[in-house]
Amino acid sequence: MSSPTDRFFNGFTRSALRFLSQIRSHNDRTWFDAHRSDYERHLLAPLRDLVTDLAPSMADIDPLFELRPAVGKTISKIFRDTRFSRDKSPFRSTMWITFKRPAKHWLEIPAYFFELSSETYRFGMGFYAAGPGTMDELRARMEKDPRAFLQAIAFYPEQSIFHLEGETYRRPIPNQMAPEIQPWYQKKSFYLVSNRLADDLLLRRELVDELMDGYRVLAPIYRYLVASGTTR
Repeated sequence: MSSPTDRFFNGFTRSALRFLSQIRSHNDRTWFDAHRSDYERHLLAPLRDLVTDLAPSMADIDPLFELRPAVGKTISKIFRDTRFSRDKSPFRSTMWITFKRPAKHWLEIPAYFFELSSETYRFGMGFYAAGPGTMDELRARMEKDPRAFLQAIAFYPEQSIFHLEGETYRRPIPNQMAPEIQPWYQKKSFYLVSNRLADDLLLRRELVDELMDGYRVLAPIYRYLVASGTTR
């Protein structure tokens, strides 16, 4: 593990948050071109540094993670794909990083994430949008060996950082699983997340430690999800 003095990330600046706020009101190419240097300096550069500092710890969790600190690899694009969207705004007002295994159908694989907007940030791990097939396969594993799943989620009631989120079926799926498993079993897709208002931690290099510690907490359920037969 690197020490704080060995790190690249020194925190975001208030200018980064201001840029994300302004681009919501000035969401056009003319404004962005005039402020491209602000984007590159206050957002893209620290996001690259954040990925670089987190990479060694993330490799310990899964050596198959994509770790390159580059847009389209671990860092989100600020340009939106508007081809199939009613919202034709060309730019995002939220930026994020992800750590996931390279995959064609990445919506189906679990990923770690950190997401930043002008007023909030959040981080955690889970599926972006797992399909019915993936979730059916996961439920089958729960039923086959409920003890293994209980071991994977044993950390959950012992911590207060992350909360289970994701849409739940309106009509519960009949099953004989333990009560502790039910909230997970009944999800259409799920992720664990810590939602926070923008605070001074964003401005300090200690954000790296907060993310590292949180991501390690989630390692047991992550490793369960990527076990053979769970991902595509």
